[in-house]
Amino acid sequence: MTKIRAAVTGVYAYAPETILTNRQLESMVDTSDEWITSRTGIKERRILSGDGLGTSDMAVEAVIGLLKKTGTSPDDIELVICATVTPDMQFPATANIICDKAGIKKAFSFDLNAACSGFIYAIITASKFIESGGYKKVLVVGADKMSSIVDYTDRQTCIIFGDAAGAILMEPAQNGYGIIDSILKTDGSGRVHLHQKAGGSIKPASHQTVDAKEHFIYQEGQAVFKFAVIGMADVSAEIMERNNLKAEDVAWLVPHQANLRIIDATARRMGLDACKVMVNIQRYGNTTNGTIPMCLYEWENKLKPGDNIILSAFGGGFTWGAIYLKWAYNGEGKVKISNCK
Repeated sequence: MTKIRAAVTGVYAYAPETILTNRQLESMVDTSDEWITSRTGIKERRILSGDGLGTSDMAVEAVIGLLKKTGTSPDDIELVICATVTPDMQFPATANIICDKAGIKKAFSFDLNAACSGFIYAIITASKFIESGGYKKVLVVGADKMSSIVDYTDRQTCIIFGDAAGAILMEPAQNGYGIIDSILKTDGSGRVHLHQKAGGSIKPASHQTVDAKEHFIYQEGQAVFKFAVIGMADVSAEIMERNNLKAEDVAWLVPHQANLRIIDATARRMGLDACKVMVNIQRYGNTTNGTIPMCLYEWENKLKPGDNIILSAFGGGFTWGAIYLKWAYNGEGKVKISNCK
């Protein structure tokens, strides 16, 4: 019997219209465009503006766009997984809210939180449902309104993050396309370096936690950078080695857009030319779970059936991992991005 694999059969992404540039940040905190660019590669990021708007609002834009683009009825979707660290509320799951807003009535849904690695964790989770033979159409959403947990007086973190959402449709494939291999890892001791101090059961919200700004991102930049460079680079090289892939065999690296130096280090470890690396951090910053689907969406027209693609991410917790997949369809749409001259 031919093995059922889970393949990506469509992708769509959404970024808010409001742009926050490095120059604008110069008037908000003690920083400069040169300082931000040299350390992160970021020039601007998108911010979701407007009262009462949350992560689900961006996610719904991506989901509805994806359903329309692929000609998929909401009633055909059987499962929705939303990877996010900024849910609309503590409960219910943001995935449930997305389903309601998008008119998806026949699916079950849940959220998955693995920080910036959440989207690739969610892809592998979704793939297991498809490989079981019981599910035909699954949506994986990566969405975060990071501006809701960023302290815009903290020059270490406010320069990094932006808001965005992306979604992919996953379906069974028996032609050799789809997910071939994955490596997912966790080291909980890394939580001390990157976390949100308050708002959980250990330290519920109070006047004291709000006054102390403990509901924002806390990051020890140097420690996180060191772990991320090693983690993303090593796991990406490892998945190549165990699948006997050489640099020339890899069509694209799709890295989490955390920091341009981390992306460059990962590509060097894999022996990849810059032309094979998807990079849009300069325009969106780190959108956490939105980065990988945003890259896939912007490069979709360049992807061909059978392309060997590696997704790689690193997140707080620490979490990290890589996925090796064979792309399943010809992309469409106008050329949006090119790293090559």
